[in-house]
Parts: sequence; C-alpha cells; structure tokens
Amino acid sequence: MTAEILLVIAILAVAILLFVTEKLRVDVVALLVLAALVVGRLVTPEEALSGFSNSAVVTVWAVFILSGGLGQTGIANQIGKQVLRLAGEGEVRLLIVIMITAGVMSAFMNNIGVAALLLPVILDIARQTKRPPSKLLLPLVFGALLGGTLTLIGTPPNILVSDALRDAGLRPFSFFDYAPAGAVVLLAGTAFMVLVGRHLLPVRDPIQAITSRDNGQADELYELHEVLARITIPPGSGLAGKTLAESRIGRALGLNILAVMCNGRHQFAPTPETILHEGDCLLALGRLDRLHQLSQQPNFIVEDKPIDLWHLMPGPVGMAEFQVTVDSPYVGQTLLQLDFHRQLGVNVLAIRRNGGLRREMLRNLPLEAGDWLLVQGEDSKLEMLRETMDFRVLDEAATAVYQLDDRLLTIRIPENSDLAGKTLAESRLGRTYGLTAVSLQRTGQPEIVPGPETELAVDDTLVVAGDPRNLTIIRDLQGLIIDPHPAITLEQLATGPMALTQAILSPFTTLAGKTLQELRFRERFGLNVLAIWHNGRAYRSNLAERPLQLGDALLLYGLREKINLLGHDPEFLVLEEEAQAPLKLEKAPLAGTIMLGVIFVVLLGWLPIAIAAIIGATLMVITGCLDMEEAYRFIEWKAVFLIAGMLPLGIAMDQSGTAAFLAQGMMGAIGGLGPHAVLAGLFVLSMLATLFMPNPVVAVLMAPIALSAAADLGVSPYPLMMGIAFGASASFLSPVGHPANVLVMGPGGYRFTDYLKVGLPLVLVLIVVVVTAVPLFWPF
Repeated sequence: MTAEILLVIAILAVAILLFVTEKLRVDVVALLVLAALVVGRLVTPEEALSGFSNSAVVTVWAVFILSGGLGQTGIANQIGKQVLRLAGEGEVRLLIVIMITAGVMSAFMNNIGVAALLLPVILDIARQTKRPPSKLLLPLVFGALLGGTLTLIGTPPNILVSDALRDAGLRPFSFFDYAPAGAVVLLAGTAFMVLVGRHLLPVRDPIQAITSRDNGQADELYELHEVLARITIPPGSGLAGKTLAESRIGRALGLNILAVMCNGRHQFAPTPETILHEGDCLLALGRLDRLHQLSQQPNFIVEDKPIDLWHLMPGPVGMAEFQVTVDSPYVGQTLLQLDFHRQLGVNVLAIRRNGGLRREMLRNLPLEAGDWLLVQGEDSKLEMLRETMDFRVLDEAATAVYQLDDRLLTIRIPENSDLAGKTLAESRLGRTYGLTAVSLQRTGQPEIVPGPETELAVDDTLVVAGDPRNLTIIRDLQGLIIDPHPAITLEQLATGPMALTQAILSPFTTLAGKTLQELRFRERFGLNVLAIWHNGRAYRSNLAERPLQLGDALLLYGLREKINLLGHDPEFLVLEEEAQAPLKLEKAPLAGTIMLGVIFVVLLGWLPIAIAAIIGATLMVITGCLDMEEAYRFIEWKAVFLIAGMLPLGIAMDQSGTAAFLAQGMMGAIGGLGPHAVLAGLFVLSMLATLFMPNPVVAVLMAPIALSAAADLGVSPYPLMMGIAFGASASFLSPVGHPANVLVMGPGGYRFTDYLKVGLPLVLVLIVVVVTAVPLFWPF
C-alpha cells in the first residue's frame, strides 16, 4: 500500500465519518473532500474543479428543472390521478397501480418529486377507501425508487455510472439501456409488496389517532397523555380584557386554544389578538399537569427588594444602545430569528421607535431601520457591537429615558421548582413570562450575568427585567375553572368551515431548521399546530421552539380557507388534494412535448444528454411552464454540490491505485466464486453504503472499484456497473437512506423499524433478481 493510497483511504474514512455523524451538511463535506485532495496533491486544481463542469452534474440539475416543469404544469399529477382512480378499492389492485404508476413516472422525473406529487392523491384515496395511510405510502416510495432504475435520467446514480464508463473510454449507457433489467426489478419489487410486504406494513393513521379518543392506536401513535378540556374565565379574573397572547395561557401552560365560546357564540381557531372576557369558555388541547403543578407550587417567588441596576451589575458590565441602520441585516428580523442573546451575548431590555418605547414582547417584534436598542452585557460583548453605526455606551443618567426602575424585579427559585436543574433557555422565562435575566446571585459564588446555558438551582436569586403586571397572571391562571371532560371531541370540532389536516415541508423548502416561532406560523397562516411527528415519534409540547425538518408532519387545525392559503405556499405541502396550489394546466401539452423532444434527440444520438437536458430546461422557462425562480427552487443544490465535490475523489481513487487496491481485496474474498458473486457483492455493498452516504456518492466511489474488478476478472464491466446503479437505488432499509423515505415518515406515522421490517426481505429478493436478470441482458 503506497502513501497515496493510504491518504485517499484516510480522506474517504473521514468523509464517511462526517456523513454518518451528520456534524456537517453533506455538501459541505464534499467541498472539504475536494479541498483535501488538492492540498494532499492527489488531484490537480483543474481536476478538483472538473466536477462542476462534468456532464453528469449538468444533466442532474437540468433534469431537476425538467421534472419541475412536468410537476408545475400538472401533467404528472393528472396522469397519476387518472391512473390511480382506475385502481378501485381492492388492496392488491391498489398496491399494484400505486407502485407501477410511481415507478413509470420516476423513470422521467425526480424520485422525491414524484413522491411529493402523488402524496396528497394517495392520502385522499386512503380516506376514501378507509385505509390507513401507512398501508399505502411506503409502497408509493418504494415504487418510485424502483422506477428510477428504468432510464438513464431516472436517478443520479444511473447518470454517474454511465459517465464513469465514458471517462474510462467505454460506451456509456444510453437512455433506455437500463429499462429491460430495471423493469424486471420494478415488477419483482411490486410482486413482493403485494404477496408479502403489505402484511408487514403497520396499521397507523395519524389523523384518526387524534380525532378519536376511543381509537386504540391513539396513545401508541401520538402518545396522547393530554385531554381536550374546557377552561372558564371566572368573574373578577385579571385575564378579562387581555388578548389571548397577553394572557399567556398557551405559553405558560403549554395549551393549544382551539376555540373561544361565549353566550352561544363560537370563535374557532382564535388569533393571538382575540380579547378574553369574563365567563368565556376556552376549549384547550394539552396536558393539565402544568396548571395543577402551578397551583400547588410556583416556579419562582417574587421578593420585595430594592434594586439599583448600576450597582447590581457585576464586574465589567454595562449598558449601551445602538441604532438599526437602513442597510443593517437586522431589518425585518425579530430578536428570536436573530437568536440575538445567544449570538451576541447581550440582553435587549427595551426598544425606542418613532418616539415610542417598547419594553415587553420584544422577541417577536420585527426590527425596523431607525430603531434604538438598549442592550446590557459584559463590556467585551459590547465592544463587539462598536462596529454598528450610532453605537454609544450609556451612563446612569442616559438610561433614564428607558424608565427601567419600575421594570426590575428580584425572583428566587424555591425548593421543588420546575425550573431547578434547567438552563436559562430551557426555563422559558422570556417566552412564558416576558422576563429577561439581568444578573444571577448564588450563595457562596460571585454574581454573574447568566447566559442561555446557565443552569438554575434552588435558592438562586435573579434580577429580571419585565412587566410586573405579567406576574399577576400566575394568580389569575390558578383561578381558572377547568372541566377536563367536556361533552365534545376534537373530531366534532373539525366540521363545517373548520378542518383537521396534515402538512409537511416541501421537498424544495428553504425552511428546514427553522422553528414555528421564527416563522411566525400562527400569525401568518392562522392555524393551530397540535402535534409534530418527527423521526418516528410525536411531540406535543414546546412545538413553537422545535426546529422543523424534512419529513416532519404537522397536525393542523383551523379554517379551511387558511389551510388552502398554506397549500399555496411553496415551502409547505398540505396533504389534501383540494388544498394544492393551482397548476398551469394549459401548459401541460407544451411540457409533455418538451420532455418527449429531449428523449427523442438523445435516442437518435443527435445531442449528448447534458446538452439536450439544458435545452429542454431552457424551453420549460421560455414557454412559461415554470419561471426562473421556480426553476432554481426545483434544483436540489445540495445534490449538485455534493456530486461535484465528490467526483474528484473518484479521480483520486483511480489515479492513486486505491480503486484497484480495494478491488483486489474484493477479488481475494469472493473473486473465486465467479462474476455472479462479484455482482452480488457490489450490489450489496452499494446498498449498504446508502445507509450512511447519499446514493450519488455511492455511485461515484463504487464505479472505479467495479471497473477494476471487471478488469481483474476479465469480464465486461457493464453488468457490474449496472449492479452498482441498482444497489445505490435500493435505499429501503432506513428512512435516512433517501429523502423520499423521509418525506412519508410523518404522514404515514412510520418508525425506523418499519423500514427495516419491510425493506430487509425486499432487499434479499432484489439481490436474487439483480444477479439473475442483469447478466441476461448484459452478459459477462
């Protein structure tokens, strides 16, 4: 083993480790690999950058646009709906039609795009046939993945494998070269799901689980320990006259207020600005243990102590103010979105705007140019803000305009408080009570300015800034009248103009990692989020602060018109067909003609597929099938940078002899068993690699190994290369194996074990099918 081989293997091992741990985004890992190869002198700078001009990369992003055009014009949606409606209500026939339809569409479109288009249609069919979605959604995704093996553009690994053949001086695969063996694979996978797989699928329906209390799967699926309760505001309550937001009922108690009823009037899905009155009855969904705990033991005790802000701040701590300028990146952002306290290490105590003063509910206030922010923190943190225009450190007299004296309180953490042991961020003092911690005093320790990760303990004394009137809410909350057994169910609430539905992030979203609070979801769409299904389990509390990820299912309640409004937002996918954004149906013939034209010129050999795809993508925009902004959104840029960054590693593996070294190791292990065993080994290795690496990376890394193995055996490389492409598409064992798997995880209520239970026997069947069928069409 040479030093170059050792270095390549080391870079490969580190890349795999980063892929597995997900410490960095996959595209960032790919760029790091590219840089490491150049620094290690394993490739030239020109070779390192060659991936960005590689025909396979160009083909991939152009096909994404073509796929988006077919989706936006409704041609794919209409074909899918018409075919699926012919399936009837029989489970066997329904599964066959779903898998074949998804498979054929995936031959010409992006896999995840097909899954996203058909997802609302399949869920409507599930509702109409009274079948749990979990029985239909996994077959949909598996059909889409299997269908990607039918054509050259069906999936990125097909394009990359063909491109590797061309780079090796061999004839690349043509457009339909994959079709014969791919059709056998698709039919075999469909037969397995009909005969065996459907019996292994779970029986889960997220919507039914929460709307019916008597449903046995409710506790199992959504972990329902909460109740639908009626809360009455008694006479003389301090909450009367306050808005729902000001009452902090939802924030302090973790309750979802679904309706406000008074004197026979009902306001469903009330807004934060809804004003409460004496005698109002609130229908709330949530756990009541917080309210019971609050009535028995307060989380903190307000102490009557005089406070001098300038003498309590420990060490080198001060206050300053700075103005948000017109060109500031803060304009339009809230303190919450900016994560201001965590990122800059200072507290915002007040905001001056247009002669007015804001001292509460600052977290969700969008900043405007000209705003003056009063901040408090350590001098070192304040120095970092000096780059901001109009920054100035304040003295005691200069802070008088902010009227802080009546805003400072001293609170103590009593024994058995729910806050003890939590960090300041976890305590939610700001969100629940509108309090900002200015200093913390702990017995026997110096006074400090607490940060978000400061852990609170019993007998801690904090000086906080906030409105003292908010603290009276604690007593008001204790006086609420609770009926935990109202004569109404959530299912009864979802009638007339009100509806209960699910939504997920669109496959092309830019919102992954954002929280509902940062998105101001309720304010923008007027919908209640009752639960979030994430990675195989339901979350019912602190939903506003939970980062959203692809595959998360949001259980929503609200007005039908608001749900339709959400359906028109390209960032979300509402899982009802009638809530989808309008399609450009009049452009469907044009989109279909453009796609057929691309296929036609490639089949006749008039143009390389990369050029044909670029022309087709350009025509999609010129003819109005989609605009340029939509075209950019449909490109999976992460995949583009991932492939472009990893292609130089394939070059380094070939030039350094690493591919030959690894191929010789494989030959030593199974080479004596013949080419069929090697084909099986490459298929299994590629399939297993998709568990911790994106499948385009698998194709890039396995292609040079397959070419070396074919040379060692003295056989044709074509069956081995096709085996790699098929193995990289067999991402059935885990939801993280392919984005399409993640997409249906929430709507189907799936858990990690469900993929393994159905996917493992399917993979075993496909090993036999691939080893048997591929050599029939591509002999050794």
